[in-house]
Amino acid sequence: MKPIIQLLHFGYHQAMSCLFPVAIFGTLAITSVVQIPFIHRYDAILLILLGVQFFMYRSGLETGDEIKVICVFHFIGLALEIFKVRMGSWSYPEPAYTKLLGVPLYSGFMYASVASFMCQVWRRLRMDMTGWPGFMPSMLLGGAIYFNFFTHHVMPDFRWWLTALVFIVFRKTWIIYRVRTIAYRMPLTLAFLIVGFFIWLAENVATFLGAWKYPDQYQTWHIVSFGKISSWFLLVIISVIIVAQLKYVKARRAAKDSWFSSFI
Repeated sequence: MKPIIQLLHFGYHQAMSCLFPVAIFGTLAITSVVQIPFIHRYDAILLILLGVQFFMYRSGLETGDEIKVICVFHFIGLALEIFKVRMGSWSYPEPAYTKLLGVPLYSGFMYASVASFMCQVWRRLRMDMTGWPGFMPSMLLGGAIYFNFFTHHVMPDFRWWLTALVFIVFRKTWIIYRVRTIAYRMPLTLAFLIVGFFIWLAENVATFLGAWKYPDQYQTWHIVSFGKISSWFLLVIISVIIVAQLKYVKARRAAKDSWFSSFI
């Protein structure tokens, strides 16, 4: 009975951490079948998602620090979207006033939703890590992964070399997470794979609902290539690196303030 209770608590916190991603897919689903009058679909999606973010912040479901991380990911994702659309990797065929260089502004929220999940699940499961490789190796690897999304259009694709580096750099890194009073752990690279797989599933739902289209989906929708899982695997790594570094900076700052206050 106890394992079932643990699983239910774990599932509850995972579900609560997915509130913003679920809001995105719910919005995509509703707007794909319900036409909102006097406004383009992409514009409506942006307004709805801004409202959701405001509600989550005001209700305490997200903290101010988490909103800052989400904003960072929104701009990182939007920059990548603009480049990828320009290179013809995919497109947003519907009209909108809130498009920037062919990319609707709501698209950044799809990347931000990954950051939202990371921040929420970190807080709800009281996560920590052991064997973190440190600031410089993790940030250099994260930067190389991000820029490879751009440079592979004009240079060789180093995706698989970077994937090998991930397993080397994070070979000693484990996630510690807590469900009620019991602590569990798993290799960080396994967590990357699991989250990347679920994002790939979400991508299939999103393209089916017309959030964007790959060139081979214009005539009829079909499943997104399994090769995309590797892209999401690498994107998740960027998310975890940034969130983890911000969490560590905040923890060190709190420890420093606590040490200083003890002498006042």
